[in-house]
Amino acid sequence: MAEWTWEARARTGEVRKGVMDAVDRETVDQRLRAQNLNPVKIRKKGAEISLKFGAPVSSQELVIFIRQFGTMIDAGLPLVQCLDILSSQGDNKTFNAILKDIKAAVEGGATFSESLKRHPKVFDELFVNLVAAGEMGGILDTILNRLGIYIEKRVKLQRQVKGATTYPIAVFCIAGIVMAVLLTMVVPTFEKMFADFGGTDNLPGLTQFVIGISHSFVDALPLIIGGLGAAFFGITYSYRTTRGKRFWHWLLLSFPAIGPTMRKIAVARFTRTMGTLLASGVPILDALQIVAKTAGNVIIETALLGVADRISEGQTMAEPLAETKVFPSMVVQMIGVGEQTGALDQMLNKIADFYEEEVDVAVSALTAMMEPIMMVGIGGMVGFMLIAMYMPIFDIAGAVKTE
Repeated sequence: MAEWTWEARARTGEVRKGVMDAVDRETVDQRLRAQNLNPVKIRKKGAEISLKFGAPVSSQELVIFIRQFGTMIDAGLPLVQCLDILSSQGDNKTFNAILKDIKAAVEGGATFSESLKRHPKVFDELFVNLVAAGEMGGILDTILNRLGIYIEKRVKLQRQVKGATTYPIAVFCIAGIVMAVLLTMVVPTFEKMFADFGGTDNLPGLTQFVIGISHSFVDALPLIIGGLGAAFFGITYSYRTTRGKRFWHWLLLSFPAIGPTMRKIAVARFTRTMGTLLASGVPILDALQIVAKTAGNVIIETALLGVADRISEGQTMAEPLAETKVFPSMVVQMIGVGEQTGALDQMLNKIADFYEEEVDVAVSALTAMMEPIMMVGIGGMVGFMLIAMYMPIFDIAGAVKTE
């Protein structure tokens, strides 16, 4: 037996502390939960163990857990035994500790879905609600299989989002860096060489123009750096506000080339998540609330919450969706057909399949379009600078031959 000091939170929110004699930490944890207390810290001889886990759990690890857990449940293994096995075989110590905490909560009388709520950074609201629906319907293994498929498709979509936004940003950053290097290092070197050869007053007009730009850029460099820093912090600050976030999300959906791709991504994410929730037995209003929170865009979130309000008043989904003017008319019409035929979940998944392929094509087209723009743009800038700098050299070489 060892002496353990503990700190726990009651359901009323009150924080309680105490000392307990027990064999191990798990015993202390189970006793506290039996008293309806949520352990926060447990210590033994000054060594503190916190149940607030912060290290990340990757999507791949989550998918592997879901697959293995679903297979065990389908094979008839008890829930607690499944959690015990999975918590002792993973490579991620943080995830193992989380699973042990969930196992202790289940042993203390909580349902599996209630136990998952203890770790919202790993198991989001959608995950918890799907598991709750599976528990109520007695189809937890089926729900877990759907969750695994959904998360795999969500990860793929997230990569496509990064591809659609990262590439253009990288192009502009590379172009800016190349220009800065040319104006601050290359052009001044040529200018010094021309000065050594007899001055810069008689240089060609194009060369003098580029040298003038270089002087202006170097003189204004502190202001440019300060302006870029101020713009970065200004955008970051505005993004934290409701109005600012709404503006930037609207701009992202409206921006040429990128906007249509982001809209397709939003449609694919909405239909895939909504279809998975409805197929799992989650009520349509609850599903819309969850989808709105996981939309990743304030404009779409607001539109979906408005649709939920209209449905609660007795309307179908298709009509208020059309009024938002966020989703394409084809999507709205297909959803309307799905409602009429009673196969809305299947229709949503078909739409998601279609738009995920559309996103693949759109991201590939965007990348293919940006590559020549980057090559022509950067190549043109470099070529312009080199021509301007080499024109005096050609003049000098001609004069030497004449002499």
